[in-house]
Amino acid sequence: MLPSFAVPTSAAGGADTPAEKRVWMAIGERRFSITLADTEGARAFAAMLPLTLDMPDLNGNEKHVKLSRPLPTASTTPRTIRTGDLMLWGSDTLVVFYLTFDSPYSYTRTGRIDDPAALSQVLGRGEVRVVFTKN
Repeated sequence: MLPSFAVPTSAAGGADTPAEKRVWMAIGERRFSITLADTEGARAFAAMLPLTLDMPDLNGNEKHVKLSRPLPTASTTPRTIRTGDLMLWGSDTLVVFYLTFDSPYSYTRTGRIDDPAALSQVLGRGEVRVVFTKN
C-alpha cells in the first residue's frame, strides 16, 4: 500500500507531481522539494507559504516550531517516523524529522521530503533557519 504522500505516476510511467502538491524547503544554500500529503492540514500549511521559521532541535532527531495558527488535523500513529517526514504534532507544531525511529506519538502527515539523504547533515544540531516556499 502506498502512503498518501506518494508521488503519482503518469501513464508513461514517469513521476508526475502536480505543482500544487509540491513545495520547497531551504536551509542555507540547500533546497529540498517536498511532496505534500493529500490532507486539509497540508493544504492549509501550503496556504501559509512563504514562511521563514527558526526551528530548534528536539531529541536529536527532529526540528520543530509552533506555527502562528492551528491547522486542520487528521492524526494517526505512524509507529515508525522516517527521515524526511514533515508532520504536524497537535494542531500547531510543525516537525521536520531527520532520522528514522519508532514513536508512540500521533501526528498529522503534512508531506515528505522527496530526497532526504543529506537532510541530517544539512540540518545539523541546534536551531536552524528554514524557509518554506511554493516555488
